[in-house]
Amino acid sequence: MRRILLSLALALAAPSLALASDSSHSGHDMSSHEGMEGIHAAATLNSLGDGMANISHGPITEIGWPAMTMDLTVLDGAEIDGVEAGDEVMMMLEKGEDGMYAIRALMPKE
Repeated sequence: MRRILLSLALALAAPSLALASDSSHSGHDMSSHEGMEGIHAAATLNSLGDGMANISHGPITEIGWPAMTMDLTVLDGAEIDGVEAGDEVMMMLEKGEDGMYAIRALMPKE
């Protein structure tokens, strides 16, 4: 019984440990966001203005999104460092209390 409980505990903890240990994010430095919960993904910034960003991204498996082009809200106080339309970016998405994702940060993709 003890072995079964230990196996179950390890099986439940493994996915969380794997996500927590993956700090590579394709070699991009989002270290200022360490400790913040969020989803990081590469994207193309198509347009940015009026609190919205139109982006194109590949599949984001962590949240079950297929590749698509979409409008996302840019959160107040979001870090947007030197990006403009047409740039390849790394974005950090944050899930709001309403269950919707919005952009917390956009950084140039290195």
